[in-house]
Amino acid sequence: DQRASQERIDGEFHIIHNVADRIIAATLAEQAQLRWLYQAPQEKIAIIPPGVDLSRFQPIPQHEAITNIALPTDRKTIIFAGRIEPLKGIDTLLEAIKLVQDCCPETVKEVSVGIIGGDPQAENPVAEMARLKSLRVELGLEELVTFLGAKDQSALPDYYAAAEMVVMPSHYESFGLVALEAMAMGTPVIASEVGGLAFLVRDGETGFHVPSHDPQALADRIRRLLKDKALRDQMGLNARRHAERYAWSNIVVKMLALYRGLVPERPQPPCRPALMA
Repeated sequence: DQRASQERIDGEFHIIHNVADRIIAATLAEQAQLRWLYQAPQEKIAIIPPGVDLSRFQPIPQHEAITNIALPTDRKTIIFAGRIEPLKGIDTLLEAIKLVQDCCPETVKEVSVGIIGGDPQAENPVAEMARLKSLRVELGLEELVTFLGAKDQSALPDYYAAAEMVVMPSHYESFGLVALEAMAMGTPVIASEVGGLAFLVRDGETGFHVPSHDPQALADRIRRLLKDKALRDQMGLNARRHAERYAWSNIVVKMLALYRGLVPERPQPPCRPALMA
């Protein structure tokens, strides 16, 4: 409720101003939010993004990934992965797919959209899952869109690698770890130009930016990537190279530098003379 929310904000304000020596923001967008919402001093904020395990998320042949997770071999797969909630903008993705279907029915015949997250088989699904399943029927996308449910982390690399693209139509993301993982697999990402996604995904290089809440813009970018394999391949190569900057080995160096800057060096104890036998 509103009172609990205000108490949380007051507690965080106290920590930022009276307890924390440094605050870590994942992106410039998150830094700006901290300054706006909490009046956090800029000198207290260090920008250090999350990292990605490049040994786990590394490109594999698409046909191998498709076989591993038993996806149709005659379809081009589009993947969304994340929580099933309104903030993720999954309805925008469904509406965009409908627009692609209306303008390019032959293209859509080759497409399969997989929504990873939630439990579509639950007897009492969460409200957003129920709404999205109803929207799928309303738009006539039952043959195109499949709710795959939640997947184990170990399976995600195969889904990313099997996809022609990963789509993140979120209304806001503080960072966007799914986008980073997908790019590490060499898969282009179409993402809303919001929050951390605006910094993480490079428009026209590792994927595309689109405005949030804009099915037409998303449909245009999806259609372009579906039709241009050379562009998909080049963006995939660019995406992997870009993701390598976020290797945990690089992030750890930044974290250690931050900690060492806060902890004074201990003076070395004087050497004691060796005892004579």
